[in-house]
Amino acid sequence: MDEVESIFIKHFANNDRKKAMKFLRPQQNKDSHMITFFVGFFTGCFASLFCVYAILAHLSGIFSHGQQTAYMETVYPVFSVFALLSLHLFMHGCNLFMWKNTRINYNFIFEFAPSTALKYRDAFLICTTFMTAVVGAMVVHLILRASGFSPSQVDAIPGILLLVFIALLICPFDILYRPTRYCFIRIIRNIICSPFYKVLLVDLFMADQLTSQIPLLRHMESTACYFLAASFKKHQLKTCKSGRLIGELVYIISFLPYYWRAMQCARRWFDDSDPAHLANMGKYVSAMVAAGARLTYSRPHHKDNLWFSIVLVTSVVATVYQLYWDFVKDWGLLNPKSKNPWLRDDLIFKNRSIYYMSIALNVVLRVAWVEGVLRLRIGAVGSQLLDFLLASLEVIRRGHWNFYRIEHEHLNNVGKHRVMKTVPLPFRETDSDG
Repeated sequence: MDEVESIFIKHFANNDRKKAMKFLRPQQNKDSHMITFFVGFFTGCFASLFCVYAILAHLSGIFSHGQQTAYMETVYPVFSVFALLSLHLFMHGCNLFMWKNTRINYNFIFEFAPSTALKYRDAFLICTTFMTAVVGAMVVHLILRASGFSPSQVDAIPGILLLVFIALLICPFDILYRPTRYCFIRIIRNIICSPFYKVLLVDLFMADQLTSQIPLLRHMESTACYFLAASFKKHQLKTCKSGRLIGELVYIISFLPYYWRAMQCARRWFDDSDPAHLANMGKYVSAMVAAGARLTYSRPHHKDNLWFSIVLVTSVVATVYQLYWDFVKDWGLLNPKSKNPWLRDDLIFKNRSIYYMSIALNVVLRVAWVEGVLRLRIGAVGSQLLDFLLASLEVIRRGHWNFYRIEHEHLNNVGKHRVMKTVPLPFRETDSDG
């Protein structure tokens, strides 16, 4: 050991022993338990506030006939945005936890700096803080309504909450995970400007997340419409539910995530000349066609057998296309020649049944569009809650998909002999200047 230290000090540290010891014997950062404490604290606050909200909603009759329309049209979309975003953060935290425990080097795959990358406890902290603030705002909103304040004044609370979180996202001060926030903004910029930026793995990975958050984007559009049209002030709910422009916006928002992902595939084909990227682009084009058919069929004057047949054919084709790409291309499974029947040779989990159950779960959650075709008649509020449940299931499916996508990327790097810029070493990065 002494000889190794001497050689390293002489040839790699210019005979500076103090500098060399920073590399050879780095001091490990001690994890603070404060984050864990606040995760538990905000989880308890969220559970308590949600129970209070449920009781107040029942006592005030907010979901009773006559009040439910205004509430579900103005307040529900904003709170749904935060709920779906928090669920996605929770699933990302679960992914970070599993990747860490299974020794998947996700920071190297995404090209994140280990010192500033988001850790699973940080993701859980952001998630629980979000939901505590949101449910707290929901409780305050109901209390003010019960106290006699006019709905035009009280219904501005969800919008104010949205503006506060947007301000926190773009806050320039070095607080509240600024490297992560700015990295997120930069990735979103790259996605929106596709195909003008070279596509990195983290860009296409985030674009895939957006394809599972189309309901969130629709809620954001309706919320912005209510504010810009001053609907909160006048409570003219039909302003943002009728008109040719509003109808076209629904199509545009539903197509945008698929369009961005398709443009990324086109750019990758332009850069790599790999026809597989064109085949991947076809998957997103088929998803756009299926989404457009379902939106058209949902309108009253298109409820006929012809459009039902179009929806059925386009949705089945898109679903089969997506399932094939999930299992074969993204997860690397369904290999008939593998030593693990219909999986792949290299697996992170030793228990192969986990992969078979994951395949079945992904199939079930992929066919949730069936409800959109059948449209069970369960009332206005029930229909909204069912849509939220289906949107939540899609977010859960995406979080489940994420683990196996990065697992395959981790195992496949060596198999395809990809060029690595650096090799990750098992010690902490240090400042070379001392």
